[in-house]
Amino acid sequence: MTEFWLISAPGEKTCQQTWDKMMAATTRTNNLSTNHKFSIPDLKVGTLDVLVGLSDELAKLDSFVESVVKKVAQYMADVLEDSRDKVQENLLANGVDLVTYITRFQWDMAKYPIKQSLKNISEIISKQVTQIDNDLKTRASAYNNLKGNLQNLERKNAGSLLTRSLADIVKKEDFVLDSEYLITLLVVVPKTGYPDWQKAYETLAEMVVPRSSNLLFEDNDSGLFSVTLFRKAIDDFKHKARENKFTVRDFQYNEEEMKADKEEMTRLSTDKKKQFGPLVRWLKVNFSEAFIAWIHIKALRVFVESVLRYGLPVNFQAMLLQPNKKTLKKLREVLNDLYKHLDSSAAAIIDSAMDIPGLNLSQQEYYPYVYYKIDCNLLDFKV
Repeated sequence: MTEFWLISAPGEKTCQQTWDKMMAATTRTNNLSTNHKFSIPDLKVGTLDVLVGLSDELAKLDSFVESVVKKVAQYMADVLEDSRDKVQENLLANGVDLVTYITRFQWDMAKYPIKQSLKNISEIISKQVTQIDNDLKTRASAYNNLKGNLQNLERKNAGSLLTRSLADIVKKEDFVLDSEYLITLLVVVPKTGYPDWQKAYETLAEMVVPRSSNLLFEDNDSGLFSVTLFRKAIDDFKHKARENKFTVRDFQYNEEEMKADKEEMTRLSTDKKKQFGPLVRWLKVNFSEAFIAWIHIKALRVFVESVLRYGLPVNFQAMLLQPNKKTLKKLREVLNDLYKHLDSSAAAIIDSAMDIPGLNLSQQEYYPYVYYKIDCNLLDFKV
C-alpha cells in the first residue's frame, strides 16, 4: 500500500503514552498497520483567529501542491515514455524513495525556518510551488512542440505508400527531369494488382512511354511504380488509373525541398536529445522539491488542526500509519474506539455511517482524531 494516514491525538501524561496506546491497539494482536512517529518541531502558534483562517488556506494549498506534484510526476512519465523502472528511479525526495522520506520525515529548518510565523511558512511554500508550476508549463510547452513537430515528420516518413513521404524512397535517376514534354509519375499499385498494372499501364492513356515502368519500393500491401508519359496526357492517365484502382501520388522531385526536410528532421531530433537530459534533471529536482513541500504542508495542517482541536499548551503526538490493504475498515473502527472520547459528535456520525450502507463520508472525512491521507501513488499506472 502506498497510502498513509497521518493522524494526531492529544498527549496523555506524556506523548509516549499516546504512542504506546495506539501501537498496542493497531499492532500488538492484529497487525492492522505499520506505524511511525511523525516528528513536527515546535512551531509558532500565533492567535486563534490566525489559526482558524490558516486552516482553510492550508487545505487549499494542500490540494494545489498535490496537483503540482502529480503533474511533475506524470510529465516525468511522459518524457521517459512510461518506462516504469526509470520513472521510479527518478521520483525521489531528498535522494530517497517516497515511502522512506515520509516514514523518516524531518522538518527542513533551512528551507522553512520555524522562527517564522505559520502564515509566513505557508507563503514560502506557496511561492516556491507556484514557481515550479509556472516553470513546468513553460518547459513542457517547449518540449512538447519539439516532440510534436518531430513526430509529424516521422509520421510522414512512415505508414502506407498512399500517404507517406516518398522523399527517402526515390532517387534522382528514377525521374525524367527538366523535360519540356515528358514527366515521370509515381503510382501506388496493390500487390495483387501487379500483373494488371504491367498489362495495362502503357494503354491507360495515349503517349505513355513503353517499358518505362519500374518498381521502386514495396511495403506489405503495395508497390510504388514509376511511369513516364507526355505531360499533356497526365489528366487522362490519372483518371484511367483511378478507374483501375491504381493511385497516382502527387509528387514532384525537388532536391532542395527534400534536403530541407531531412535537415529539419535531423535538427529536431538533435534538439530533442539536447533538451531531454536537462529536462529530466529539472523534473527530478523539482519533483523532489514539490513533494517535500507537500509533506511539510501535511505537517503544518496536523499542527494547526491539533492546536485548534486539543487546545494549548501544544501537547499532541503525530503518528504516521501505513494501513494493511485488507484491514482498512477494521483499522478505522479500532481508531474510532480508541479516540471517540475526544469528540463524541464525530464518533456518533461515524458509528451511524458504519451502519448505513451507501453513506459516503469521503467528501468531508472527519474523525474524532486529526486525520490526513497521503497517497504516494502519483501516477496513472502503479509505480
